[in-house]
Amino acid sequence: MLYLDCWNNPFVSSFVIAKLANLLSQDEKLSNPLGKRPLTGEATGRAAQRPKRAAAAVQRYSAPVTSRMRSVLGLLGPSVVTGAADDDPCAIGTYAKTGAAFGFSLLWMVPLVFPMIAASVYLSSKIGMVSGMGIAGVLRNYYSRWLLYPVIAALLVANIIGAAADIGAIAASLRLIMPIPASLIIIAVTFLIIGMLTWGTYSRLQKTFKWLALALFAYVGAGFLANPDWTVVGMGTALPRLRLNADYLGMIVAMIGTSLSPYLFFWQASQEVEEEMAIGRHHVWQRRGASDHELRYAAFDVNAGMIFSCLIIYFIVVCTAATLFRAGQHNIDSAYAAAQALRPLAGRAAAWLFAAGVVGVGILAVPVLTTGPAYALAEAFDWKHSLDHRPEHARQFYAVIIVSTLVAMGLNFVGINPIHALFWAGVVEGLLTPPLLLMIMLITNNPEIMGKHVNSRALNVLGWLSTATTSAAAVGLIWSWIR
Repeated sequence: MLYLDCWNNPFVSSFVIAKLANLLSQDEKLSNPLGKRPLTGEATGRAAQRPKRAAAAVQRYSAPVTSRMRSVLGLLGPSVVTGAADDDPCAIGTYAKTGAAFGFSLLWMVPLVFPMIAASVYLSSKIGMVSGMGIAGVLRNYYSRWLLYPVIAALLVANIIGAAADIGAIAASLRLIMPIPASLIIIAVTFLIIGMLTWGTYSRLQKTFKWLALALFAYVGAGFLANPDWTVVGMGTALPRLRLNADYLGMIVAMIGTSLSPYLFFWQASQEVEEEMAIGRHHVWQRRGASDHELRYAAFDVNAGMIFSCLIIYFIVVCTAATLFRAGQHNIDSAYAAAQALRPLAGRAAAWLFAAGVVGVGILAVPVLTTGPAYALAEAFDWKHSLDHRPEHARQFYAVIIVSTLVAMGLNFVGINPIHALFWAGVVEGLLTPPLLLMIMLITNNPEIMGKHVNSRALNVLGWLSTATTSAAAVGLIWSWIR
């Protein structure tokens, strides 16, 4: 009775808890005298068996979340990088071709695609924040692993081909600015990217990527330098005009497939896990669950990043429609071809701005393309992984990144037609997106994983609409092959 009375005394219980906390902190200092980040806390939590409690029901660690908001760039989370990576050189080529082939008539697609991109990326963010794992980690722990492995394999192949095309586009664009052999540029860019990823910390990489994302504003400048008729631009944006022909419908499918790339979903969920680890939540149990405030901030972050991405898409189409389409140059097959064709039509400044955007976003996008599958493989096979770990502490994770980047570099030297390779990479991604969105919707509506943060009705409408739209695009692509 005396023991119980003492424990019920708030002063005694507070004293005991403080002493225990002090002893634990001393023990941590002794076991980690240099203060290095512990190697536990990967996205799967190295869990040997399926968790039994709902994710949101687990006690959470309340580390401060304001450290990301100490500067203007710090106010923006990982979504601005995701949005910029969505406009990689391969995507720029698709949007440039849209403007060159159809003028301003497909500008209405940009505001239509925005809510689908924003909803899909936000759902990926929510998975990372609430479960404390990336998408692959959730699939591994809650669903069949045989569902996971084919998705990762397709993602890895498509991303390596995409990274190869992006490295080639960077080299070609730099040659517009300086007369250096493309092979030297390809090698230099590859090892620059590998060096950034292997020796840079996560926070330093995020700052670098955010600054590189600003290179995309070059397309806003190029759009104004192209001197478009803004009345026609407004009509193309506000008044959709459908044409029932294969080329027009094919371009709609291409725009949807390019903007909803599956690697973005894996990357975004894993970046939310990295953000949590960066503020001290090193273990899965510390990251599980999310407050309403955190989810509102994630929604703001995702919307800001996707508005940025769609703004760039809009001005790429405006720029090429006002110049190439007007001049009758309708057949553009890459961002480099668009930049080269712009020079005599819109002036050297517009061409250089177009090329500078390709270089800046390419150096950002290649790490996203090669690191996304590395996160997925690490979660699938329970490897240590984080961009804050040194290579010797996460060997398999960094091995996937380095080998993928080197293979992407090598594809530029083996005589493979980059346009054909990029086409087939797009096909793989276009067919992979619908089942991946279906899995994301099932995960975010599963109360065992999401707790009370299952999707609202409005979010479900957007999510299922995105899934249906990408499925229809995939069916349309298959139909165009067999008809």
